[in-house]
Amino acid sequence: MRIIYTLSRYFVGSLFIFSGGIKINDPVGTQIKLEEYFQVFSSDFTSLFEIFIPFSLFISVFLCCLEIVIGFALLLNFRMKITSSVTMGLIIFFTFLTFYSAYFNKVTDCGCFGDAIKLTPWESFSKDIVLLVFSFIIYFLQSKLKNQTGLLPIKTFDDVNFQNGFLVLITSICLIISYAAINFLPFIDFRAYKVGNYIPDLMEPSEELKYSYIMEKDGRSYEFETYPNDESYMFKEIKLLNPDAQPKITDYSIWDEDKDLTKESFLGNKLFIIIHDIDKIEISDKNEKEFITKLQALISNISFWVEPLFLTSSNPVSFKNFISRNKLDINVAYGDATVLKTMIRSNPGFFLMRNGTVKGKWHYNKFPEAQEILKKVNITL
Repeated sequence: MRIIYTLSRYFVGSLFIFSGGIKINDPVGTQIKLEEYFQVFSSDFTSLFEIFIPFSLFISVFLCCLEIVIGFALLLNFRMKITSSVTMGLIIFFTFLTFYSAYFNKVTDCGCFGDAIKLTPWESFSKDIVLLVFSFIIYFLQSKLKNQTGLLPIKTFDDVNFQNGFLVLITSICLIISYAAINFLPFIDFRAYKVGNYIPDLMEPSEELKYSYIMEKDGRSYEFETYPNDESYMFKEIKLLNPDAQPKITDYSIWDEDKDLTKESFLGNKLFIIIHDIDKIEISDKNEKEFITKLQALISNISFWVEPLFLTSSNPVSFKNFISRNKLDINVAYGDATVLKTMIRSNPGFFLMRNGTVKGKWHYNKFPEAQEILKKVNITL
């Protein structure tokens, strides 16, 4: 019993730390996923869930930090009556989310491990069922094994003052990391648009996609490699046999009011000034003038070698008002909001490409210098 309890704590605690550690690197990504859930629940259950959307980033940071702190608390066997209850509550909550996503096909990526490890909805649900079993073991055995040692059989780790101080330190580190990730982009970029990636290649399958056909006849299902000629079979579904070969990027597309610019965006040096939504721009009115002044200076210093281009999913009228108000002479292209948020976790943000290869990304709080941009596209003055 003691061994089962210990292994359960170590397993669930380690997975919580791993999962929370990946997500705390990119709280904005978790925020986007939470907003998606709140919108779905608002549509399917009650509009009250819309109340949570403005607080999604705060909830994201809280959940990521909580996951890591609970993980370490499990390893240390810290206040297990409370820790085991919170653990089980979190897993029950996540199990409901993943089941709802899988069964109703509402949110196709739960974001359990951020962008680092993609799980299908049913894989996520299966993972949570396993965790639920272990969380029940921890919950029901913790009262019987109160004197169980923590992470290692070392007395220091079982000292209450050490445990309190350690968890406060972990919480502080989590908050610092999340603050830095929100204000200066994630430390590790797990997305397909990370620096160094060649976007056109990622828009193509890595190998020829192979399919099978699921057919039905006399109440039984059959699987064929080629579509059967026998008309007595009724088509049921098509199944992809090598899903890992699918393109990593399937939704990259940009356009202006006249034409599609997707292929053109891969030619030469392009600096996209990405503004997801001009009505939700993160720069205050007080700092907007300084940002525009710096932007104008940057563009004048690089425009001979690098083509600047606004990229937005904003309402065209609102964005044109922004352009006119600030007297900016920069072309504007449009893209899908989700794609732009995937490209860069900053509104506004800077995204540099050279012949389709990502060369640099900058948060607006770390405004790029002209020399830095030119150096990344191999131009020296």
